[in-house]
Amino acid sequence: MEYLLQVKVGALVGLLLLTLLFGLIPARVKWFRDTNGTETHRIVLSLISCFAGGVFLAACLLDIIPDYLSDISAELDAQKVETSFPLPEFIMAAGFFTVLILEKMVLSCRQMRGAHGERAPLLSENGHGHGHSHAGAVTTADLESSGHHVHVDFQAHSPFRSFMLFLSLSLHSVFEGLAIGLQNTDSKVLEICIAILVHKSIIVFSLSVKLVQSAVQPLWIAAYIGVFALMSPLGIAIGISVMEAGLAAGALIQGILEGLAAGTFVYITFMEILPHELNSAGNQVLKVFFILLGFTVMAALTFIG
Repeated sequence: MEYLLQVKVGALVGLLLLTLLFGLIPARVKWFRDTNGTETHRIVLSLISCFAGGVFLAACLLDIIPDYLSDISAELDAQKVETSFPLPEFIMAAGFFTVLILEKMVLSCRQMRGAHGERAPLLSENGHGHGHSHAGAVTTADLESSGHHVHVDFQAHSPFRSFMLFLSLSLHSVFEGLAIGLQNTDSKVLEICIAILVHKSIIVFSLSVKLVQSAVQPLWIAAYIGVFALMSPLGIAIGISVMEAGLAAGALIQGILEGLAAGTFVYITFMEILPHELNSAGNQVLKVFFILLGFTVMAALTFIG
């Protein structure tokens, strides 16, 4: 048991350090934060963002939702809850609508306080979040896309949506860490940990890119990444505590929280990440290819794992 505990602590430290490393690259490297670069720079940033969108889509459809449905179904069976009503899906929908209602309330409050003045600098400086326009170089594509998609892009890169993305991923990370902490063999701990390390490195890099593009203050980005990096280790620590103390896991509450997090992630993926890139003009086929590439990388990792 002592060796197993050492393996779990090693997994905890490894997850923490690697997540911090990959998360802080986009936040600290000026290239990712430069919104007034060359046309090539802006296209590359856009394609990286599309790749991140594919990563999140795969995480949503192949990881978060299946994990949740499996966990909640097992727990409902254990509790002998029998109903023809699709309860797991309803819990997920509750997470989706919670974010939708909260976001619209936040936007309504900002409009009541004169949000128009707040929007103007963000849109004029950043365009679509990739710097599509800068002084003296407004293109036809910029004018066309700003005329048709400004409302989408403003909300897509809003700090509120970035925070909800961070929150849903953080909750999922806690449950991933919990899965490591509750294992009773060192080989299983290492197997799950390696899978999560690869998976989370790509996820946190993509999250950091999204935060940088959302006009979030650098200090807040560092705080987000720091907290996100702590989530899996926190889950591992909780799992170790439960195993050491021999307590019941409270699996039903965990399942419900997973469902709310999954619903949140569905909202962020399909209402924010993908629409932003696909609604902005230029390189549409290439963007779809990079979304597919991100999805394929995550799908391959899931298949191997």
